[in-house]
Amino acid sequence: MEFTAKQIADILQGEIEGNSEETVFKLAKIEEAEKGSLTFLANPKYEQYIYTTSASVAIVGQDFVAEKNISSTLIRVKDPYKSFSTLLEYYNQVKNNKVGREHPIYVSESAKIGENEYLGAFTYIGENAVIGNNVKIYPNSYIGDNVTIGDNTTIYAGVKVYSETIIGKECKIHSGTIVGSDGFGFAPDENGVYKAVPQTGNVVIEDYVDIGANSTIDRATLGSTVIKTGVKLDNQIQVAHNVEIGKNTVIASQTGVAGSTKIGENCMIGGQVGIVGHITIGNNVKIQAQSGIGRNLKDGDVVQGSPAIGYSDFNKSYVYFKNLPKIVSTVHKLEKEYKAQQDQND
Repeated sequence: MEFTAKQIADILQGEIEGNSEETVFKLAKIEEAEKGSLTFLANPKYEQYIYTTSASVAIVGQDFVAEKNISSTLIRVKDPYKSFSTLLEYYNQVKNNKVGREHPIYVSESAKIGENEYLGAFTYIGENAVIGNNVKIYPNSYIGDNVTIGDNTTIYAGVKVYSETIIGKECKIHSGTIVGSDGFGFAPDENGVYKAVPQTGNVVIEDYVDIGANSTIDRATLGSTVIKTGVKLDNQIQVAHNVEIGKNTVIASQTGVAGSTKIGENCMIGGQVGIVGHITIGNNVKIQAQSGIGRNLKDGDVVQGSPAIGYSDFNKSYVYFKNLPKIVSTVHKLEKEYKAQQDQND
């Protein structure tokens, strides 16, 4: 996609200095930009690069005063950083504004699909699926039977959505993610052989949820695994059967949540956290990276460690842990002095 300096200035309501017909087709950092790039200058520390950059167009502040010649066409705006962010968002919308159906695809005759859809090549849509308006499903995706997907949701390439899953509006599910696979449910028989327990529930993902690449969300044994409105999940996260994650909770990469655990609203959970099953985590809880959670946590708790303890207690304990060799040496020294004193007294 190509844009002229005039088109960009119109979007940002900026003022052009230079060639209004100068074209750009990519975005770049000011110190790395080449011909055909659009860049910006917001931080004065990078001002030196505005005189050497090869960018075709640069966004600068209204109060910027050039001290040397600049080869780039300038667009002056009130807030360069905010304007560039606006442009990134606009660029992303344009880039992802795909519509129509590629081929080959399979769409069941009983499926219902809204307006302005995009179905990438090798997409499969099962029986009785209901797809809303402006939904984008990228190539090699599988949408199972009886799945519902709300308006303006994007399913990226290679996502697998198993049957009965419900996905709300304005969601993003990134490549490689699997939604609705069987939970880890097995029971041993009299011979100690593990038999699968049928997983007959589903997954419910509410509105405005983002799920990173290669994550897995298991269907419930009975009922639903629920991801509430506004939840943001990073890449490579495991959410087990019958888990519930509350509104606006964010979870970083490689965290695993075991079955039937309930996580409250507005929680922040770091990377590589392990959470056992059948516990309750309150609202506004913060869990530091690599913690192991084996008990209930109340509203507002801030914890770290494995097993996790209070964050301030962990930091105090860690000071002692770092000094443990010195402490042991001191104890041994005191023991020797005490023994020597005892020998003298004898």
